[in-house]
Amino acid sequence: MLRALIFALAALTWLPAAAGAGPLQTLLQDHRAGIEAPSRRSVEAVLDALVASALPGVPLFLERWQDKGVALHAADGLFYYATPAGDGYALADIDSDAPAGTAPRGAITELRPNGGVRREIAGALVAFQLSAPEIGRRRAAVDAIARSTSADHLEPLRASIADEPDPGLRATKARLADLLAARFGATTAERVAAIEALGDDLSVDVRAVLNQILATTAGVAAKLPPEANIARQWRPGTADLPAEAAYARLVAAGLAPPVVGRDQIRAALAAHVAQGRVGGFAVAALNSDAARFAAYAALAETGAVAPTLTPEAQAAAVAAHVFFDEYREADAEVTDAARAALGAIEARVGAYQMADLALDALSLASIYFLAAIGLAITFGVMGVINMAHGEFIMMGAYTGYVVQRIVPDYTVSILLALPLAFAVTFAAGVAMERLVIRHLYHRPLETLLATFGLSIGLQQLAKTIFGTQARPLTSPAWLDGAWVLNDVVAISHIRIAIFVLALVFLGLILFILKRTRLGLEVRAVTQNPGMAGSLGINPDRINMLTFGLGSGIAGIAGVAIGLYAKVTSEMGADYIVQSFMTVVVGGVGNVWGTLAGAAMIGFVQKLIEWLNPSNTLAAQTYMILFIILFIQIRPKGIVALRGRAAGD
Repeated sequence: MLRALIFALAALTWLPAAAGAGPLQTLLQDHRAGIEAPSRRSVEAVLDALVASALPGVPLFLERWQDKGVALHAADGLFYYATPAGDGYALADIDSDAPAGTAPRGAITELRPNGGVRREIAGALVAFQLSAPEIGRRRAAVDAIARSTSADHLEPLRASIADEPDPGLRATKARLADLLAARFGATTAERVAAIEALGDDLSVDVRAVLNQILATTAGVAAKLPPEANIARQWRPGTADLPAEAAYARLVAAGLAPPVVGRDQIRAALAAHVAQGRVGGFAVAALNSDAARFAAYAALAETGAVAPTLTPEAQAAAVAAHVFFDEYREADAEVTDAARAALGAIEARVGAYQMADLALDALSLASIYFLAAIGLAITFGVMGVINMAHGEFIMMGAYTGYVVQRIVPDYTVSILLALPLAFAVTFAAGVAMERLVIRHLYHRPLETLLATFGLSIGLQQLAKTIFGTQARPLTSPAWLDGAWVLNDVVAISHIRIAIFVLALVFLGLILFILKRTRLGLEVRAVTQNPGMAGSLGINPDRINMLTFGLGSGIAGIAGVAIGLYAKVTSEMGADYIVQSFMTVVVGGVGNVWGTLAGAAMIGFVQKLIEWLNPSNTLAAQTYMILFIILFIQIRPKGIVALRGRAAGD
C-alpha cells in the first residue's frame, strides 16, 4: 500500500505541464492507432494525411518519429517529443516543440517504428527536405533520393526545382528528375524525352538507369509472343546458344524433361533388375546405348524412373521452340530510345577512354623523359654506362624531403628544392666523374661494374641516413586534385606539372646545346674529341661538366618524381631500366630521340596495360620483348645520329 502511494505521488510530481491540443496533435489523435502500432501498409494513410495537412510542424514530427524520438504519455494520451533525462524523459510539445515538463519512464511509451516503416517515413520526409531552408538538408534529401530511387520521389523533386536558389543544386535536381522520369514517367513521351535529355551525360548512374530499362529475361516458347518486347532472338546450335544450353532452357521452363546421362541410366537399370530382366529386356541384351535407353524408357513409362528424351528427341524439342530475350520494360518506344541513347553514350565513352589512356601515356612519357634526359647526356654524349643514374634521382628526391623539413611552406620548399637538388647532384656527378669515371673511359665493362657498385653504396648510404621507411615529399596545395573533363577523362595536377616541367627541360637542354658555348663544345667533343682538342677545347673539362649536367638534371627529376611516388633508397632502381630503354630506343646522343623514345615507351606500356590489366608482370615482360624486337629492326633508335658521331 505504501509503495503504491509513493508511486502515485511520483507520477503527480512528474506529470507534464498542461498543453493545449494543437492542430498537429489533433491530427495525430485522429490516426492514433496507425501511429502507435504502424505497419508498412497502415502507415501510408497516416503519412498521406500528414503531408496533405501542410502543417508547419509535420517535417519535425516525421524526423523525430523516424529517429524514435516520439512518445505517448499514458496519463493524458497525448503525443510528445521525448528525450531521456535522468530517470525519466524531458517532454516537448508536438506542435510548438516547446518544453512540456517531464515524465517518469513508467508513464511513457516510446514509439519505435521498424525498419520498413522508417523507410516509408523517410520517403514522405523527402518532400519537405527538398525545400528546407538549409541547403545541407536539401542536399541530403537529393542524395537520399539518388541512393534509393522511387516513383513517389519524382513529383516532389520536380516541384522543388523552380524554387531552388542554389544553381548547382538546381542543376543536380533537374538531372535527377530526368533519371527518375526515364524510369517512372507517367507517359511514353515523357520517358522518351527524359532519356533523350540524358543522352549527353556520360556518368555511371545514367548508364545504370539505361541498363535497368534495357534489362532482359530469357524466354522460350513454341512461337514468339506477339505482345512481348523482344530484345534478341537466339539461334540454337551456335556459339551464342549451344544445343545443350538451349535444351537446358527448355528444362528450366518446364517444357522438356531433364537430361539423364549414361551413368544415371546404368545406375537406374541396375537398381531395377529383377530375375535377369529390366524394363522388359534381358540384362544380357543391354550391350549398347540404344538398348539401355529403350529399357530405361520402358521403366519411365511405368513411373519407376524419371522420364527423359533421346538425343534425337531433344534436338526435335529444341527445333520446335524459339529462344529469345525479352525486355522487362514492356514499352518498345522506351527501350528503343534507351538503346539508342546508351549506344551513343558508350561510343563517346570509348572515345574518351582512348583520350584518357593517351593522357596517361603522355604523363608516363613525361616522367620517363625527365628520368632519362640526364642519362641521355651522360650515356648518349659520353658513352658512359652509368648504373648509378637512378641514385642521382633518389638523391634529388631526398634533397626535396630535407628542404621541406626545414621550410614548412610547401610551395617555397619545392621552389628551393629544384635548384638545390641540381646543385647537390651536379656536385656528386662531378665528384664521381673525377674520382672514378675518368679513369675508365672506353672500358664499358669496368665502367658498368664500377657504377653498379657505386649505386649499391649510395643506396646503403641513404638507408643509413634516412632509414628504410618511405619519406613524404608533399606537393603544394595548388597541385592537389585533378583536372576533370568528365566522368571518364581526368588527370592529376601533379602529372600536369611534371609534363610542363618536362617541356621546360626540353627547351632548356636544346637551348644549352644549340645556343651556348658549352653546348657547342659538347657537340664538338661528341663528333670528334681529337679534332675538338686540337681547336683548343679541353675534352676532359667538357666530359666533367657534361656528366655533372646530366647528374644535376637527374636530381631535379627526382624532386618531380618524388611528389607522387614513394621516396625510398630504392626508388632510383625503379627508373634505371626504363631510362636506358628510353635512351636506346630513342637514339643514343640525341635529345629529340630521348623525347621520341619516352613517348613510344609510355604509349606502348599503357596500351599493353590496357590490353592486359590484370597481370602487371606480364605487361612488363611484353614491354621488354617489344623493345628487343624494335632494336632488332632499328638498332640505332628512332632518331639516329648522322655524320661522324653515327659512325662512332
